[in-house]
Amino acid sequence: MATFSQPSQATGATDGTGGNAGALVIITILFFMWGLLTSLNDVLIPHLKSVYTLTYVQAMLVQFCFFGAYFVVSLPAGALIKRIGYQAGVVSGLVIAALGCALFYPASTSGYAVFLLAFFILASGITILQVAANPFVTALGDPATASSRLTLTQAFNSLGTTVAPALGGMLILSGAVLTASEFELLPAAGKLAYRASEAAAVQGPYLVLAASLLCLALFFAFARLPRIGAQDGAIEAGGMRSLLRHRHLVLGAIGIFVYVGGEVSIGSFLINYLEQGSVAGLSAAEAAPYVSYYWGGAMVGRFIGFAVMRYVSPGKALAFNAACSIALILVAVFGEGQLAMWAILSVGLCNSIMFPTIFSMALHKLGPATGQGSGLLCMAIVGGAILPFVQGLVADMAGLHLSFLVPAACYVYILFFGMKYAGLYREGSVPA
Repeated sequence: MATFSQPSQATGATDGTGGNAGALVIITILFFMWGLLTSLNDVLIPHLKSVYTLTYVQAMLVQFCFFGAYFVVSLPAGALIKRIGYQAGVVSGLVIAALGCALFYPASTSGYAVFLLAFFILASGITILQVAANPFVTALGDPATASSRLTLTQAFNSLGTTVAPALGGMLILSGAVLTASEFELLPAAGKLAYRASEAAAVQGPYLVLAASLLCLALFFAFARLPRIGAQDGAIEAGGMRSLLRHRHLVLGAIGIFVYVGGEVSIGSFLINYLEQGSVAGLSAAEAAPYVSYYWGGAMVGRFIGFAVMRYVSPGKALAFNAACSIALILVAVFGEGQLAMWAILSVGLCNSIMFPTIFSMALHKLGPATGQGSGLLCMAIVGGAILPFVQGLVADMAGLHLSFLVPAACYVYILFFGMKYAGLYREGSVPA
């Protein structure tokens, strides 16, 4: 999932990046890490579903707790950053995310509920990082080259989401996983031992991640960074009503909600989908690397979109990509074999431009309300918590294949939004 920074002002920035090269490297690693941590959920969901014999709805509580943190923590995070500053905010976010990773160790012996708590704490730390770290990218050097630095950090964020499924497959899903029928044949003691051993597979990787995050926090705490003037994007009590007068902002917020929900839903169910005999018949470990194609497509598509959208209006490009996504999902729902597999994986390529394009269109000509509008759009990321839950409910009731009609419906709305505002801008006026 892409990140989007609010405007900020910096003082003390150098004219070049030479004096801030070390800090830029740390922040780039930071973007990579939170991309990796977010995408690892796609591996952990089928793993925990198997370990605790969960329904699809129960398994989607992972994303509900993870992306629910964006909604719950966004406003408090903004207040925290305003109070302690951006640099201390980044350190706080890293420490909280490290705590969330460390909680995976006791969770492996305590049950699914502790895993869910760990996911929420981890995501809370990432939310604080998103609020605090983004402005530093524009502050570390010449404002004229800020765009290139943002592109670099976003590329590493996408790289993290791309490598995480393959890495998680090797480290977490490499063991033999019993089917539900095989698990039921085990004696009671055998079931407990099996669950404990499978749950323990996450201990090592997440302890390494916790240590890495703490090291980053230490480096960041002592890094010499420019001072950044805070830009208040919080939604004030009386400001919501005025924001709702901007119809394109409201429709854009719904667009962010359904886009993040659709993107996360597909990623969450990919491994289970590829395990289906009518699709690829892969084991979870074999399917995990293919999830990297889904997220990697989004990374590649951003570069393609950057070139194409110099000549095509954002609304038209958004509508085209949404239409392609709908067609590909329908092939995955009603098709079989390799065609269905590659169709659903190709949706990642179509996702590439959607988040920044919807975000930019929604903030068009908001003027002084841009900061608060951006805060509203960031809260709409909660779609990643709710819509996978809805797809899980449909999967339990109607089957996994038909459940993908939920993200298809999300892209129908994005198609509508793109077509409605296709003529809102001059062609090429909003970057990908």
